[in-house]
Amino acid sequence: MTGWQSAAVSSIASVLERLGVIDAERFRSTMDLAWPRVITGFAIMSKQTADLAMVGLAVGTAGTAGLAFALAYWGVVSMLGLGLAGGTVSLVSQNYGGEETERASVVVTQSVVLAVAFAVPIVVVFLTVPDQLIGLLGAGPDSLAHGSTYLAFVAPAVLFEMLNLIASRTYTGVGDTFTEMVARAGGAVLNVLLSGVLIFGFGMGVAGAAIGTTVSTGIVTLVLGWGMVGRAYGHLGMEASPVPITRSGLGFEPSVVSQLIEISAPEIGRRLAQGVVVFPLLWIAASFGPVIVTAIEVGRRVRDLSNSVNWGLSLASSSLVGQHLGAGEETEAGAYGAAIVRLAVVVYTAIAVLVVVFAEPIASLFVSGPEEVSQAAIFVAVGAISAIGMGIDGTSAGVLLGAGDTRLPFVASLVGRYVFALPAAALGLVTPLGVTALYLALLLETYVPGGINYWLFRRGRWKVVSRRYRPSAASASSPESDGDAGPDS
Repeated sequence: MTGWQSAAVSSIASVLERLGVIDAERFRSTMDLAWPRVITGFAIMSKQTADLAMVGLAVGTAGTAGLAFALAYWGVVSMLGLGLAGGTVSLVSQNYGGEETERASVVVTQSVVLAVAFAVPIVVVFLTVPDQLIGLLGAGPDSLAHGSTYLAFVAPAVLFEMLNLIASRTYTGVGDTFTEMVARAGGAVLNVLLSGVLIFGFGMGVAGAAIGTTVSTGIVTLVLGWGMVGRAYGHLGMEASPVPITRSGLGFEPSVVSQLIEISAPEIGRRLAQGVVVFPLLWIAASFGPVIVTAIEVGRRVRDLSNSVNWGLSLASSSLVGQHLGAGEETEAGAYGAAIVRLAVVVYTAIAVLVVVFAEPIASLFVSGPEEVSQAAIFVAVGAISAIGMGIDGTSAGVLLGAGDTRLPFVASLVGRYVFALPAAALGLVTPLGVTALYLALLLETYVPGGINYWLFRRGRWKVVSRRYRPSAASASSPESDGDAGPDS
């Protein structure tokens, strides 16, 4: 950080410490990791939000509705990649924190192989049956055409995005979030520029948005790949990965792959539960027409922008907790986790207030008609309030992820989204609630899993789970009883 940035962080740290939110030293350590990730998240979320706004201006409601359907599938790709990368960051942070860099390098290499294996079939599906995929969501003819066009052109980016997520989480696991910020944020800016030129300059509509995403995501893969094989970047401030991909690590490593799958499988399930629930929600929204489909997508995109904070705080939570656990410092790991959750509540509440106040002007950036603006503004406000739940969910789950405890957070995600949110949304089809049921669903979608994951964090059993994955696990004696892991504060 520069001098003025350090001074600002110190001032904020002092205030937050006096308020009992987070210790000043822990805040500085958290922010060192978090701020580049927040910028990265905001930049990446902005590119899809910008695409939605530009398509709305150039094509209209049919284009934005089609893009909403297509982005639901892209969201599944992101969630699948995040789930796999969750196992990567957990094992890398614990092995790196325990000074087992060679094993951490093997973890990264095996993760890349798994990412390619996951991505290739999805690329084939997007290229061969895009019409059928979009048609499943009840899209009208115009929206179907726009959505299937986007999927076909964005298909190659699936492989690039999966690899980028593995690289990003690797850098986070070793405590370097600046390198990934430069690469990912730079790619996001390039994405917006390319999409703008192709959409408006060449009149390519949603195809231009998809091509912009594919080209920019591929360039990010090349940039991150340079450092991931151990090559230096020169004087850009970016660093080569200290746990690089190696040829020797390409050979099948049963113990590493087993741990990756064991940790990643529930995390993939949790992430997919977040992504897949969008499909029935969009199908229900489609029954109210393209205006509501566009409105809910605008609300979700603005919420995702707010959730950029979680890109930093949740990953800082995973990395810091994982590193302290790897060093055998369970009490300090718990203290970091509790402080970061409290910080998230404060930050997300402040953001929600601002977004609610300016909901209508924000909505008008995406749609123009009075009805469209009115509907979108409500979803923007509801989405902002639901983002507080995302903050609790992300940071609490981040602690559990850093410990390698991913099974129960997966269950929490299923319960929140499929036992509470989805049935609530369905009430709109069979009761006078109508669209109001979708507002309720957005709130339940985040607060229920957030509450469950926070309870799991407070319970403290994640400390016991982490002992199975630490570098010392192989030589350790039988794990201590669950009773040693009490609640954190």
